[in-house]
Amino acid sequence: MASADPAARITDHEMARSRDRSCGVTQSVPLPVRDAEEISAVRMLEPWAAAVKLSGRRSRRARAWLTAAAAAAVVATLIGGDVVGLAGWRGGATAQASDVLNSAAHTAITTSDPVVSRGQYLRIKSTNVWMTASVEADGASYQWLDTEKFDMYVPFDRSGEWVWRRSGRVPTTFFDPKAKEYVREQNVQAHPELLRAPRGEFYGPQAFAPDMTLLPRDPYRLLNSIYKQTLGKGQSVDGEALVFIADLLRTGVVPADLRAALYKAAAMIPGVTITEGQANLAGRTGVAIGRTEASAAGQRQEIIIDPKTGQLIGEREVLTQAYGVIPAGTAVGWTAIETSVSGTAP
Repeated sequence: MASADPAARITDHEMARSRDRSCGVTQSVPLPVRDAEEISAVRMLEPWAAAVKLSGRRSRRARAWLTAAAAAAVVATLIGGDVVGLAGWRGGATAQASDVLNSAAHTAITTSDPVVSRGQYLRIKSTNVWMTASVEADGASYQWLDTEKFDMYVPFDRSGEWVWRRSGRVPTTFFDPKAKEYVREQNVQAHPELLRAPRGEFYGPQAFAPDMTLLPRDPYRLLNSIYKQTLGKGQSVDGEALVFIADLLRTGVVPADLRAALYKAAAMIPGVTITEGQANLAGRTGVAIGRTEASAAGQRQEIIIDPKTGQLIGEREVLTQAYGVIPAGTAVGWTAIETSVSGTAP
């Protein structure tokens, strides 16, 4: 994620004019028909730990859809022609999902975030589940789920030293005895880490989270900024925008006003629906808001929020089709988050 807002120089008047121009342009853009066999959907589940990708599944069902490449080309054309203002003019979330998101946004900005004083830390504890897929030289493939615990300490001065305790990935969920035996034979073990780095730059110059002060609080401008930053990435323009929002919320360091803006921005993304009214994540219940990709990958990205407090409970990625031995409906990646204030760090 870029640390600056590319849309910051665009005025509201230009945005309004852009919307009108954009409508005219897109009405003339046909949706290409493409065989899904050509699609290789790759989605990185976890940006900081070992990367795990979903790939290689193919379907022969032909679908009429806007591919990621085609969508990126459309967006590039709009931006290249100074036709900006993508947010809001192609519809948005369903009315029910929009109500929940906007209500959570209102609650978020009226609910106090944990107050961190000088010398204290914002403590972010999370439980994370990732999918591992391994393919051997003989073609044999194995899939299972790993669990990893995070404990992050963010100083009052965000430019100071951050501390991150990681438990390492522990194989916890198997779907067949073959994968379990494979893990035993390979002696797969967790590798705990205790990391320290100024500004949260644990693995290089890229910070754990962008500078939140640079992101717009106006939902329309924020979503436009997200569309630009995710241009050409992921499986679809709208799907990747929701992934961006989920990734940002997952850091646990998003202040209430930006969290509210992100909820409102999500309400403007076409295809976003309530996917589960009573979603349980690590013992906490909330409303799951998500979007299903119309692709061969068969995945659904969700954020789960407590509508009473506007707090993010977590996020998850769910298979809508079986993948190897993992059945449809399995959450192959999820994060449950809790925040508090600590006077000390490890």
